[in-house]
Amino acid sequence: MSRIFYAIALFWALTTAAVAHDFSALARVVPDDSRIVDEGRAGVRIDLGLSQGVPYRVFSLRDPYRMVLDFQEVDWTGLDPNTFLQSDRISGVQFGAYVPGWSRMVLELGAPLAVDSAELRIDETTGGAHLSLILMGTDFDTFAAGSGVPRQQGWDLPEPAVTPAVPRQGASGALRVMLDPGHGGIDPGAEVDGSNEKTLMLTFARELREQMLRAGGFEVVMTRVDDQFVSLERRIALAHRAGADVFISLHADILSEGRAHGAAVYTLSEAASDVASDKLAERHDRGDLIAGIDLSGADDQVADVLLDIARQETKPRTDALARALADGMTQQGGPMNSRPIRTASFSVLKAADIPSVLVELGFLSSPRDLKNIRNPEWRMGMAQGIVEGLKKWRQEDRIKRSLIGQ
Repeated sequence: MSRIFYAIALFWALTTAAVAHDFSALARVVPDDSRIVDEGRAGVRIDLGLSQGVPYRVFSLRDPYRMVLDFQEVDWTGLDPNTFLQSDRISGVQFGAYVPGWSRMVLELGAPLAVDSAELRIDETTGGAHLSLILMGTDFDTFAAGSGVPRQQGWDLPEPAVTPAVPRQGASGALRVMLDPGHGGIDPGAEVDGSNEKTLMLTFARELREQMLRAGGFEVVMTRVDDQFVSLERRIALAHRAGADVFISLHADILSEGRAHGAAVYTLSEAASDVASDKLAERHDRGDLIAGIDLSGADDQVADVLLDIARQETKPRTDALARALADGMTQQGGPMNSRPIRTASFSVLKAADIPSVLVELGFLSSPRDLKNIRNPEWRMGMAQGIVEGLKKWRQEDRIKRSLIGQ
């Protein structure tokens, strides 16, 4: 059996084994039995100790080179990447929840590697399991030929159903807001001093949703409500399917470039307003790579002229939204960045017909910002500032749109 198809065929054998052993509960990783080591000419060895056997699959992705392991389902608590990864041939490792019921580990490869052997051993006495994989070097053409996400029933999300779009409320009715807590699941975002961006932003999104609903006049939808990964493309699709009037992505990043402290509001632009914003957009988009999304067929340039026209029509409303949110947060005491309104090429803001902004609540690399974002009272004030900003923007937007209609 060739290396290209070995990992794909492996799934079917292990699914049968899983049924036979009745693997239905959540497995836990055993950190002391887990490591990635370089064995020289013998390749790279991956050992994973598990509390029980679970079905899994392995596949590779290119642009950049990655090896992906999917599991049904593993709790990674206690596994430290710094001690787990002991091979220079693997440049990075990420693991976590992927979609409900599934976990994922992604290895960033310094050079093309292929699965040479894989074995899942079950201890009949304890019920524990040990997964061992050997990765061997391969050439670029062979790696490329065998790359891509295998399509396997039971492992992939169903194709989105074709459903009619939900009518937007426009000038009447409640304002439908899509809140987008950044990152999630396998993609933790920024991590500092025991806190991570995905958890902090989900907490803030829930608090912001509550304030909106209490204020009245809002309908609130969220791209995620728990610790699950959502791709950038799907976040935009969810906003369209929800019929959102406004899209607000929530983040708290780490940034060494520029004055990285204080809240800021970003709008979409192919040309970033500054170097720091450009670097920030690159890091945000890296989340899909971390999570093992196959981007080899993606086109970075949107060539459809109609989309460009739609964005030009939406841009004045988006710019006004950014100003209103920045003003609202400023009135609540901020603190705001020295340049509170910025632009960058954030992929998550590319919905052509929905005013979309990205709010950096602060930067976790700033001790002051980190302290604020951890403070429930401070978050309450900033949430209120966003609510007031949305109210002001909506009132002004109604007037402008009515004048255009006349």
